Amino acid sequence: MPIYWAFLTYMLLRPGIENKEYSFMFKHIDKVIHFSIFFLLGFLFRVRFPKTTLLYFFLILISYALLTEILQDVMKLGRSLEVLDAVADTLGLSLSFYIYNRYEKFQNRI
Repeated sequence: MPIYWAFLTYMLLRPGIENKEYSFMFKHIDKVIHFSIFFLLGFLFRVRFPKTTLLYFFLILISYALLTEILQDVMKLGRSLEVLDAVADTLGLSLSFYIYNRYEKFQNRI
């Protein structure tokens, strides 16, 4: 998990580059990417720290998501703070918490 977190921080804070048009690209693909990477981060966090409460889970990971968005704007490297990115991050984290809890309940029934 630390390696994924470090890689994620690098990718979120690296200088922005101009996107090329590819056949799989669509208008808000960056929101889908934000949702996906934060879903994976949240799920890995729950696997590593299964006893974490909902409050601590969101305090830690949403603080991280907001901090990276703020740093993107402050660092002036071609990236900017976008509220919809933060919303996508939060939705990804929320779904990961829910799915992990469902998975845990399923495992306890077996």
